[in-house]
Amino acid sequence: MKETAPDDHIGAASAGVAPPQYHSDTELAGTEEMSGAGYSSPLSLSGTLNKRTGSKRSNNDEQEPNVEVTLDLLDDDSVAVRSVKPLPRGGDEDEHHHNTVDDSLTLLGDSKAAEKSNDQSFVRTASIRIKKELKKLASFSKQPQQRRRFDRMQSAAAPALKGLKFISKTDGNAEWPAVEKRFDKLTGSTNGMLTRAAFGECIGMNKDCKEFAGKLFDALARKHGIKGDSINKEELKEMWGQVSEQGFNSRLQIFFDMVDKDGDGRITVEEVKEIISFSASANKLSNIQKQADEYAALIMEELDPDNLGYIMIESLEMLLLYGPQETVVRGKESRNLSKMMSQKLKPVREDNPLRRWYRSTNYFLEDNWQRVWVMALWIGIMAGLFAYKYVQYKNRAAYQVMGHCVSMAKGAAETLKFNMALILLPVCRNTITLLRNKTKLGVAIPFDDNLNFHKVIAIGISVGVGIHSIYHLACDFPRLIKADGDKYAPMKQFFGEQPSNYSFFLKSVEGVTGIIMVVLMTIAFTLAAPCFRRGRLKNLPQPLKRLTGFNAFWYSHHLFVIVYTLLIVHGEYLYLTKEWYKKTTWMYLAVPLLLYGGERLVRAFRSSIKPVKIVKVALYPGNVLALHMSKPQGFRYHSGQYMFINCAAVSPFEWHPFSITSAPGDDHLSVHIRTLGDWTQQLKTVFSQVCQPPPSGKSGLLRADCVQGNDLNFPRVLIDGPYGAPAQDYKKYEVVLLVGLGIGATPMISILKDIVNNIKAIEEESENALESGTAGSGAPVSLHGNFKTKRAYFYWVTREQGSFDWFKGAMNEVAELDHNRVIEFHNYCTSVYEEGDARSALIAMLQSLNHAKNGVDIVSGTRVKSHFAKPNWREVYKRIALDHTNAKVGVFYCGPPALTEELRQLALDFNHKTSTRFEFHKENF
Repeated sequence: MKETAPDDHIGAASAGVAPPQYHSDTELAGTEEMSGAGYSSPLSLSGTLNKRTGSKRSNNDEQEPNVEVTLDLLDDDSVAVRSVKPLPRGGDEDEHHHNTVDDSLTLLGDSKAAEKSNDQSFVRTASIRIKKELKKLASFSKQPQQRRRFDRMQSAAAPALKGLKFISKTDGNAEWPAVEKRFDKLTGSTNGMLTRAAFGECIGMNKDCKEFAGKLFDALARKHGIKGDSINKEELKEMWGQVSEQGFNSRLQIFFDMVDKDGDGRITVEEVKEIISFSASANKLSNIQKQADEYAALIMEELDPDNLGYIMIESLEMLLLYGPQETVVRGKESRNLSKMMSQKLKPVREDNPLRRWYRSTNYFLEDNWQRVWVMALWIGIMAGLFAYKYVQYKNRAAYQVMGHCVSMAKGAAETLKFNMALILLPVCRNTITLLRNKTKLGVAIPFDDNLNFHKVIAIGISVGVGIHSIYHLACDFPRLIKADGDKYAPMKQFFGEQPSNYSFFLKSVEGVTGIIMVVLMTIAFTLAAPCFRRGRLKNLPQPLKRLTGFNAFWYSHHLFVIVYTLLIVHGEYLYLTKEWYKKTTWMYLAVPLLLYGGERLVRAFRSSIKPVKIVKVALYPGNVLALHMSKPQGFRYHSGQYMFINCAAVSPFEWHPFSITSAPGDDHLSVHIRTLGDWTQQLKTVFSQVCQPPPSGKSGLLRADCVQGNDLNFPRVLIDGPYGAPAQDYKKYEVVLLVGLGIGATPMISILKDIVNNIKAIEEESENALESGTAGSGAPVSLHGNFKTKRAYFYWVTREQGSFDWFKGAMNEVAELDHNRVIEFHNYCTSVYEEGDARSALIAMLQSLNHAKNGVDIVSGTRVKSHFAKPNWREVYKRIALDHTNAKVGVFYCGPPALTEELRQLALDFNHKTSTRFEFHKENF
């Protein structure tokens, strides 16, 4: 057994040698030394050596000599005298030093005589008296050690004290009235008795925690002496009082009782393994469930160093309070700044409506000036074209017959021609990528919003089609049919004999082409709606389900070929315009159609002359397919960009965009594709057929690797790209915040690798410059001069533990190469209950132990330690704002749209109220 002997000092007593007096818990925690080697520590005892037991004392008693004896406690429980010093009688302190008798390291109880000194009588008297007192010390030392307690006021323990909560905020209403209401509902058919199976639901736990709730029920039932698997309302209320107890001691005891299922006060390895399995199940951590034996052994190794085969509650408390913490410790100044910023960020209500309107308008223009001027220009052009045509037809003879209706229809038609030409430009990806990479137009033109602008133009086309069609069908044509002969006479040169019904107009070329275009555009616009494109309509009949999904969107959008052909024909057979140079439809469409057609030809040509070879395929948990392929010669790209992929085995016509996850410096290309739609599902199927279960040590559910010399017949894949994306501009920011949700981490992984590669390259260039003597010459770095990033924060939020397998290798590689700690990783697994919840307490303990011992996180399987639940994004922004005042921070987000608005709004809030400027960018395809 290891002995712990604090530096205890036993103070002077009024009579005799004082018994040992130990320090407080706080002092013990601060002075205890856990060491395997023996050691000695001096004990200082002082007092009167000849104690009188009688009630009377003579005058001489008051003059009896006092001595101070200093002892050493040795390894073998023996005690040695360090020194015996007579205390001064008259208060003269100098006498005390002159009368010292040094009898160092003389074992008490030994037969050897003490060395001679100036006051041998004092020593003999001291020896007799100390022997008696040592008997008391010996008997005290044989007593069982008191339970070791900890200083819970230390900063490392503070977060743990808030933990072990059995009811969290995610469990809904946690008040007793709500519990009582659920009890009444659940026991309506059981005569007021709540079963063990319904206990978790009754106290507000999620349905995924049935096993954990059962263990909690068993622990509370044992404590209350309840037999059986059901309780009444009074017993439930007592249990609820303990479960909702805020005191840490109470929560710790309940947690211990849950693990200690036989109630003997000791936790065995089997009990540890069982609670690990239950905790992993409640948090949907299947990998930890499979390794329960390994992790149980790890806990026992840490908490049972003497191999007793069990651990006590004190060990559990130590692990909870003193486990490694991820809390960032800030100084007093930083905490004050944080409080000041929190106050500053609180919304302030402006009572004056004019000032409120001015401030909101000013903020809006400041944040959206690029979009504002583009939209203003677009609306201004449409208004000008509409007004031009309206006035033109107001001065023509047709106005006398059809009135303002013809002017409205022709004005709308002019905007239609303009928008039908303009809508092609935002999807000319090669052109936009060229402008983004080679020009400075991105400063004024929001290239990131190209698809949003495409959708806005589509809305403008819909409005134009509506106005044009309604005014023709409901106003122009009825007036022509009902006009008298004299009034209709000027119209004969355009329409011939006066029509008598609608069929005249509907059977004409103009009517047929117009109706077909409206039908085709309606189909394309409808199937492009998010509810159809993303397959959110689940209750459709089976035949109509084929109209949902990406395939339906993709094919219906290619109806534009027919629409544009009909539009040109429609523009050539106008009723009221006969001169060719006044028929301007083809003039509007010529350049955009040629540009778009050229882009499609370039795509087909480029993909065919730059073939790729699949070198590795891996299928990961969460239905993610990773494709690693050879890099075509001359294929240059930036991190954050994407490319289109075509697989003829699935569809020879469809091309789908995916972010590139490899870095520009890698010798291969890689993409990670999540199975979300029909095309990706079929792609996964065709590649799964050539994959096999991975060898030991390799990640993934299925793998196929040509590098190992296997001759595999992979499906043929074509690529087209790369294309520009918002994330490629990360290099212009000194600080970047990269946020990926689920598979949205794909462009961020490429950026992380690129950051490390760029920093490494810059360091090598600096070293070469020093060796060649060109350092300090002022010559710019040719390859990396535009790289400004000095700090990166990466937040990856995913629901499943298996998702971390997607980029395990890449993240370990980045963490290993990032010697300067430029990148700060934050992985969040939302299936795990938040830190502080009892359901994740054991997972947190395991995580700390395994990461400290092996440097590997048990949740992600990487070197990066994972967090639980969801991040507090306001705190993330606030921390960056505090650490990087007056800086420009690039925020890049890729993932579902649900988080987009929150991140964008936080960026705006911090821009308006702090000196740090956040520029938000959302990935779009």
